[in-house]
Amino acid sequence: MTRIALIIGSTRSPRRSDYVATWVEEVARRRLDGRGVVLDLVDVADFGLPVLDETHPAAYGLPYEHEHTRRWSRAIDAYDGFVFLTAEHNRGIPASLKNAIDYLYAEWADKAAGFVSFGASGGAHAVAHLRGVLSELKVHAVRAQVQLGSFTDFAVDAPSDPSDLGRMAVREHQEGALAGMLDEVVELAGALRRMREERTAPLTPVTATS
Repeated sequence: MTRIALIIGSTRSPRRSDYVATWVEEVARRRLDGRGVVLDLVDVADFGLPVLDETHPAAYGLPYEHEHTRRWSRAIDAYDGFVFLTAEHNRGIPASLKNAIDYLYAEWADKAAGFVSFGASGGAHAVAHLRGVLSELKVHAVRAQVQLGSFTDFAVDAPSDPSDLGRMAVREHQEGALAGMLDEVVELAGALRRMREERTAPLTPVTATS
């Protein structure tokens, strides 16, 4: 089985991320049904992570000091690939998502990632930011991505009211874009899982022959 996490990066309340997550999950379950894929929603907001408070960088590979870190570690370590659902804040990803990523290192490495972004510019800047961050963690990102525009993929009744988050009104081509991205993530995640398994498998003794 290939395990894929849909990671909700924003911790704001209320938030448009919930609408996006519902749409992505519905499409993903239809697309991946019967293909040996386990799909879960992983919400950063559920983990209560404070601003990074581990003494040592995760890349050192030292034991984690805090239970919230260990809980987050167990969650991420269980997956072969990720689809990041990210808003765009000031041309970057939400601080909550960056903080959550920085807590870990080995748990991310040699796994696949895809992106669904949303914002005034479709979240393009956020994904560019996220690709750079993940590359330092040896996450292998697929080329395809889904960009949802605040004014083209959401219906907002009162644009001047910041509390009106609107509702999903996704353009027809976006579901095809999402399906294609999911296919790439699942294929790459499976290949990388096999690579990790081969790397950790015990060596077969070589018998000398005369």
